[in-house]
Amino acid sequence: MVPPPPPELLARARLLAGPEVGPAMEQALERITGRPVERDGAAGGGPYVYVGAALPDALRGDGLVWFHSVNAGTDALLGAGPWPSGALLTRTVGRMGERIAQYVLAWVLAECQSVPEFAAQHARSEWRRIPSELVAGQTAVVHGTGRIGSAVAGLLRSCGIRTVGVARTPREAPPGFDEMVAADAPVAARWVISALPLTDATAGYFGADRFAAMGGATFVNVGRGATMDLVALEAALHAGSVGRAVLDVLPDEPAAPGDPCWRLPRTVITSHSAGITADDDILADFTACLRDLTAGRMPALAVDTGRGY
Repeated sequence: MVPPPPPELLARARLLAGPEVGPAMEQALERITGRPVERDGAAGGGPYVYVGAALPDALRGDGLVWFHSVNAGTDALLGAGPWPSGALLTRTVGRMGERIAQYVLAWVLAECQSVPEFAAQHARSEWRRIPSELVAGQTAVVHGTGRIGSAVAGLLRSCGIRTVGVARTPREAPPGFDEMVAADAPVAARWVISALPLTDATAGYFGADRFAAMGGATFVNVGRGATMDLVALEAALHAGSVGRAVLDVLPDEPAAPGDPCWRLPRTVITSHSAGITADDDILADFTACLRDLTAGRMPALAVDTGRGY
């Protein structure tokens, strides 16, 4: 982990912003920092603080001291080229965990209340009772136990669902989880939820073997699309080892109308919208990071650029 920049260096750093920062956010950043926002990142010298989604090539040098990403995921940012040595990277989470947790719970409840089946019956003008079931007492396995995964687990747990977190190394259960297991430990679950970031270790993580071991569970992906193999998922859906799938993310986005993903059986695809980041989230997290850095502390939202999260 890169150490935080010294407060005195931060105090004299220029503030640069990417095109994702609109006029209202620009004004707010100027109020928060007491310095003007500059748009031409190639002009002038460092040190720089940058707020945005992508790092311009002209700034991949020694002048960058801190980059605050307007996104929660940093895989695209880190994958665009070598990260500048010594530059701190922080990210925006905001209320994304809460939003994504509600998205997951909505689909969990919809499944247990047979919402897709009732919607199909309505389209056929058909009156037929379909039994519902309670979520309490059922099990959800969550891969990815950081802020977002913990928020998902916490909301599911509040409904009486047993929550099992998956970790590569043994550790105490984070908030929201009843227990932790190793990556390939057998767990009978009704739902398997991915909140994984995309790193070298998680690319293609959900492949044929993991899908085959799900025992008919519903697979929900709210992490990153490239953590799953869609060909393997399709085979598992046809085989029944995956009962249903809800995919808010895909390996390649957006999916064109003719993309095979739209023909996956018993699958719903949404438009990477489970955890849309609001300007207020960006400003709140930037302010929290700035407060920590001014006090000489490492921000909680700092990213280990070597690990990718």
